[in-house]
Parts: sequence; structure tokens; C-alpha cells
Amino acid sequence: QVQLVESGGGLAQAGGSLTLSCAASGSTFRINAMAWYRQAPGKQRELIARISSYGSTNYADSVKGRFAISRDNAKNTMYLQMNSLKPEDTAVYYCNRDPPVWAWGQGTMVTVSS
Repeated sequence: QVQLVESGGGLAQAGGSLTLSCAASGSTFRINAMAWYRQAPGKQRELIARISSYGSTNYADSVKGRFAISRDNAKNTMYLQMNSLKPEDTAVYYCNRDPPVWAWGQGTMVTVSS
């Protein structure tokens, strides 16, 4: 069973930046497509960025051009560089496989103030 631990969230001002990390246990990380998801208050969890096992990326329109997903398979770690943050980016951020078949981690809270 893969365990996922997200970190790096916090409070940022609009226009600021944060970098999230996702550490995964187990040896299957490197062969799986991974994704970042987020859940804003009162809303459903949504996929915002995806990266294939070999590094191809896709983004939701809401974050395209502002966020960058990357991975380091040697470290079983995935990252999300978030720039030009907006108040609407406020949410709990999670990582998981795409599709999300592993147990969810605790997530990391990102709060963006205007």
C-alpha cells in the first residue's frame, strides 16, 4: 500500500508563491502517472495538474501558466510550484495517482489572502 505525505502549504499573499511536495512510499511511484488535486471549502475535489511517468504534463485551465508540476522518481517525490497565487487557489491540496486509486494523505492547506 502506497502512503502519501503532502507538505509545503501555508499562508501566502495574492501574487505570491509556494512549493508543495508529495512524498510517496513504495517502489511503484516511478511507473505511475501522478497528479495534484485540490478541494476548496464547499467544493468537490478536482484534479489540477498531472504528470506522466516520463514527465509529460497537463494542467487544468484554472492553473495553467501559473503552476508547474514535476517529479523526482529517484526520491519518490512530486512537486507543485505555485506562482501568481490567487485567493481562489485557497484549498487543501492532495497528491495521488491518476486515477486516484491509492489512499488519500492528509493533504496540505494553502490559504491565499487578497
